[in-house]
Amino acid sequence: MATAPRHLNRLTRKAWLMAAGAAIAAALPLAAQAQVGSYRYASITVDNASGRVTEAVNADAPRYPASLTKLMTLYMTFEALKQHRISMNQLVPISEHAASMEPSKLGLRPGTEMTVEQGILAIVTKSANDAACALGELVGGSEDRFAQMMTLRARALGMSHSTFRNASGLPDPEQTTTARDLAVLAHHLITDFPDQYHYFSVPSFMFHGREIPNHDHMLTDYDGADGLKTGYTVAAGHNLVTSAVRGGVRMIGVVMGAGSNTERDIHMASLLDDGFGQMGVPVTPRAPRHFHLPSLIASADAETLRPRYAAMHGHYRMVHGHVVHVAVSHHIAEGPTPHASFALAHGHTLAATARARTLASTSSCKMHGHHKHCATYASQDARGT
Repeated sequence: MATAPRHLNRLTRKAWLMAAGAAIAAALPLAAQAQVGSYRYASITVDNASGRVTEAVNADAPRYPASLTKLMTLYMTFEALKQHRISMNQLVPISEHAASMEPSKLGLRPGTEMTVEQGILAIVTKSANDAACALGELVGGSEDRFAQMMTLRARALGMSHSTFRNASGLPDPEQTTTARDLAVLAHHLITDFPDQYHYFSVPSFMFHGREIPNHDHMLTDYDGADGLKTGYTVAAGHNLVTSAVRGGVRMIGVVMGAGSNTERDIHMASLLDDGFGQMGVPVTPRAPRHFHLPSLIASADAETLRPRYAAMHGHYRMVHGHVVHVAVSHHIAEGPTPHASFALAHGHTLAATARARTLASTSSCKMHGHHKHCATYASQDARGT
């Protein structure tokens, strides 16, 4: 069987997100069901206008924000712009400290400059840590002082459980937040800075002759999504804050601690669908189509080890009014197989292949009735995004 392509076009990615979300959420056993079983998982969905919470799990539990920290950095930058303390075309000096940030980064060199607008674009697209640090130094005088300002401003906004120690979100054990606080922050970014919010939806920007694409695939994969930010570190897992508008209703979603970007995006789409449904916005049933998926991660845990693929038995469940059956082959093999065949309503099939990209791996198996379930784990990059 051919392996799944690394990059799918917009329509194929959207169809995959729709069909895979329903199939996977319904099919995986409890130990592997999305992120809900992970000790670091947290989520919340909120109607932006009324503040009504349509879903919340561990919403007030402390979590590492990773690059979602940059939402607060951007809030502080937008506020400085609104108060005319800085300007979009103002040059931002790049210090040795800013240039020394770990990836993800633009690769800025000490002694060079960028504009404030370039810094904003670098943060919303590439999640550039060097750009975030440089903006923090510009607004606060130093990154340490800027982090203190971030914390004080966050508390004033109602983010009572958030503490910031840097502008980028790179790992710091004292830098924590909650899903609810991040929803509050997203609400304020949308309502306090309507003239700047459009930056969160830019697909890419040009920097010194290079096109820098946006990391946030929800912008193209989910109808109505128009921002905000992704984030990842090993300690945090895969995080996401998304806002989307349908039928005149704007929902804000926060997902923290996912096991992969794929898992995170699928789960966010499901939460937003449910939120829109609760707000009376019709949600079109996700029509399944037949195509190959990017590699699927069947585990909720976002630790340094993650499953390459897992064997599972079939399940039936109602999803958006349809009976969905998922059957996955009961074996483990090396290379681009095994494949999973998701048998959906009306006889449609969604086929998935997982190609291993392994640095170091180990396997574990458990018996469930008469079936043996195994998973192979591979080491995972520890850098932040």
